[in-house]
Amino acid sequence: MAYRDHYANYLEELQKDIEFCKATGCRVVFGYTSDLDIVFQYDETAYSCLLEEYLKETPRVSPEDSIDSLQDLARITAAYLLQGDGGEIDITAPEVCDYLNSHFSGVRGLGGTGAQGAAALAAVGMPLLAHISDKCQPVCELMNYPELYTIKDGRPVPIMEIATDDMPVYHMILQYTKGDTFRIGQKTCTVPLSNRLIMDYDTIHKDLRIDPGFQRYLEEHAEQILSYNISGLNAILDVELLKKRLQEADRHYRTLKERNPSCIFYFESAHYLSPQVKHEVYHTMARYVDILGMNEEELAVHTQECGESMDKHSLPDILRALELVLNRHKVNGIILHTKDYSMYYGKELRGVKIEKGLTIGNLMASTRARTGRYGTLEDCRETLACPLSETGLRFARELDSTDMKHSVCLVPSRYMEKPKYTIGLGDTFVAGVQCAFIPRP
Repeated sequence: MAYRDHYANYLEELQKDIEFCKATGCRVVFGYTSDLDIVFQYDETAYSCLLEEYLKETPRVSPEDSIDSLQDLARITAAYLLQGDGGEIDITAPEVCDYLNSHFSGVRGLGGTGAQGAAALAAVGMPLLAHISDKCQPVCELMNYPELYTIKDGRPVPIMEIATDDMPVYHMILQYTKGDTFRIGQKTCTVPLSNRLIMDYDTIHKDLRIDPGFQRYLEEHAEQILSYNISGLNAILDVELLKKRLQEADRHYRTLKERNPSCIFYFESAHYLSPQVKHEVYHTMARYVDILGMNEEELAVHTQECGESMDKHSLPDILRALELVLNRHKVNGIILHTKDYSMYYGKELRGVKIEKGLTIGNLMASTRARTGRYGTLEDCRETLACPLSETGLRFARELDSTDMKHSVCLVPSRYMEKPKYTIGLGDTFVAGVQCAFIPRP
């Protein structure tokens, strides 16, 4: 059956969802990290100069890599740009930060999956709760929405009430657009896809601590928690330290599930700085997570870890990869989000309007790509004028003739060839997905 466009209908329902949450006190929850991003606009001249001076070997990147020098910066970034890939990597040398700040023009923005998701959902007017790690004044100002609250002294408070004068945690982001060019020696290279590379100079998240007061409030009000979005564990490097933090969180997750079995635990995948940490996180979180979210790059990595490969242009290949990951981690389902479509693969979830969540997620992400900001309801309405992705529509048609072991829902994206912004699109998508978990009277 051909895809039927329900974007406008679901957007109209969103206003009623907002009113429901305001009236009942039911809340979506985001955790755990925040930071101050510096988003660098691509500069062909500046980037080619970096490569001319510091690229001493063939561009390449490995899972264990970190940026320890300007030579590493040139080698690793060139590898990403040549493929049009996105990712995240650690910076260990402050001179790398100094170089980026002095040679490229940067704009401050909000960082952290939980923080960005919370801000994106608050921008449309949804009331919610968020746990953040970097509480500096600039971060709190970027999250200063009327309906966005956190917990202080056992009660919900506006985010500005926890602002501090501390130094921000910086994440430095290089974004590039399809068609951007750069030189390696005498050769001119072209970026094949729009994407971004996140480079973290960050010490606070190497030992992520979840506020006990925040946990206690959620447990005491468990019946009001609709969904719990968990992310931010990927920056931890020490496996033994991680095990300690997961043991502390284990009781919290178990208590919340016992008191509210219908609360959806949503865990967003990410680039992990340590493969050992990633294994431990997934091993522990699989006991609680209902839905695992990821983009197609992360799905490819998970598939490789299962000893297989994936062609992202082949729907059967993608479904096979999702089945591998589902069997490996034993969650109820996986949500895959890409520039062309989003898809749920897994068990049917009772009381969950998964098509609605995928649709609003796509719409909010496309609105951020189109406008460069977290969109309001009106911004989202204007995005309805964007066409549906031809690739997404083709995949939706192919589903009719494809054998599937689990329930599948696919929604084509509102597509744009050259987005104004590529940062935080996945986090904004995750925010929209939460609308699937809001009950309707």
